[in-house]
Amino acid sequence: MNLYNLVETLHIEDLKNPTHPSIFDENDSYDMLIVRLPIIEDKLELISIGFIITSDNSYLYVRDKKAFEELGNRFDAPYKILDTTIDKLLKSFEVYRDLIIDMEEALYLNKTKKSFINSWLELKRNIVRVERVLMHASSTMDKMISYHTETLDFPINHYMDLHEHLERTLHSAKLQLSKLDYLYNFHNAQTNEKMNHLIYILTIISAIFLPLNLVVGFFGMNTSGMPFSDGLSGTNSVGIFMIILSIFMVGVIYFVKKRV
Repeated sequence: MNLYNLVETLHIEDLKNPTHPSIFDENDSYDMLIVRLPIIEDKLELISIGFIITSDNSYLYVRDKKAFEELGNRFDAPYKILDTTIDKLLKSFEVYRDLIIDMEEALYLNKTKKSFINSWLELKRNIVRVERVLMHASSTMDKMISYHTETLDFPINHYMDLHEHLERTLHSAKLQLSKLDYLYNFHNAQTNEKMNHLIYILTIISAIFLPLNLVVGFFGMNTSGMPFSDGLSGTNSVGIFMIILSIFMVGVIYFVKKRV
């Protein structure tokens, strides 16, 4: 109850918020530290871990119990809690890196699935969220370190280690985002190449059959005086003419292709 009387009401509301952004707020009688971190398990979740740090102790706000848990140490206890969570983040982020590597290999082997864009969008969205959250967390940690640099009992090396882990994961997130952009461009290039090849094939087919369509349309006119209309072998003659015309068009296409 004394702690509730000590902490401002707005800060209590901030601690109760499970998705509150990272923040370090120094006051005359206490400091409030909230670190928002991504948790990667079956799906990406964002959690905020809130502490109240007084002159001789620290307290973790437990949202399930809606109460403060006394940690018994001013700086070491918050460090251990954050260190465990950030270490899990470092290891779990490898899942995204492995997924991107598999996606890259599939592209190189031309074995991409139809769901490539959906998978790409999900990875992009999740890693962007991780990057954004880690940027705030790293900035908050840097602010706390700068504020307590001159504090005698502040374990600066421990918190510098936390900051370095956050920066490392942030750098990895930015690297994976760059790789995702490259894979998207590569996938577009492959798709465009397939479309160009398909259009090329359709153009060749059209070039062969367009003259044949003209011949069929010409001899299909219901008018008098049509060539081959008087003889008994007119159909055969027209068929032979169309075969010769087809061979001629194939030769023209082959000649043009060789010259180009």
